[in-house]
Amino acid sequence: MFTIIEKKILNPQMILFRLDAPYIARKVLPGQFVILRTDEKGERIPLTVADYDREGGWITIIFQTVGATTQKLAAFTEGQALPDVVGPLGKASHFDGCSRVAVIGGGAGCAIAYPQAKALFNAGVTVDMIAGFRNKELIILEDEMAAVSTNLFVMTDDGSNGQKGFVTQKLAERTDASAAYDLVVAIGPLPMMRAVCQMTKEFGIKTIVSMNPIMIDGTGMCGGCRLTVGGETKFACVDGPDFDGHQVDFEEAMMRSSIYREQEQHSCNLLAKEFER
Repeated sequence: MFTIIEKKILNPQMILFRLDAPYIARKVLPGQFVILRTDEKGERIPLTVADYDREGGWITIIFQTVGATTQKLAAFTEGQALPDVVGPLGKASHFDGCSRVAVIGGGAGCAIAYPQAKALFNAGVTVDMIAGFRNKELIILEDEMAAVSTNLFVMTDDGSNGQKGFVTQKLAERTDASAAYDLVVAIGPLPMMRAVCQMTKEFGIKTIVSMNPIMIDGTGMCGGCRLTVGGETKFACVDGPDFDGHQVDFEEAMMRSSIYREQEQHSCNLLAKEFER
């Protein structure tokens, strides 16, 4: 059992859990994830470990309440325990030889971009972090991101926080200003990551993306998380989640991500009826 030590509402859609998970905390590295269930018959969902403390024996996960399982997860309170949390899974991130990096997070992707920026910053790398949200009410982890970046730029689609625009606009602005990035790390919605990769390919900047496709077992056995990278089939759970963004077939990934949209909506409808009882 994995006790919820802390529950924190980050915005109307995003929630942070700090979990008592000493064995996972002992081994997890930035870029890795866990798979959890809310009950014994529940859906298995992957969530990146946003932070951890080896001595304290805890990890944090951040999730967005978009489907039936995350809605069930949101109903948990401090002191309650999750029955299953498996990890760490996936390959840890490796950013050897970098001196100046742009870490880009879009919306919920900032929860994944944060540990990447933290690992780079703590390794002595100059880190420009560019975070994008629809509006200022949805901004999360601003103080935390500022603490692990040399420069933090928080963009909003509507300009409600003072900086209007998309993350790609700020990236282009920084690149034109001779920021001289030797790596870009982009994490967020698939269209955002695709747009970043299209831009960095023109600039000739190596770009890493973190992929979060449909995933079930997390061991490479089910094949649900398959992607096409460089013309080859890869499995995000064991080959990733980090991949060369210039090699990812984003069109295929976006198509596969929507395959079960009707079933997801059906599950949400059933859960809504259950909550009404």
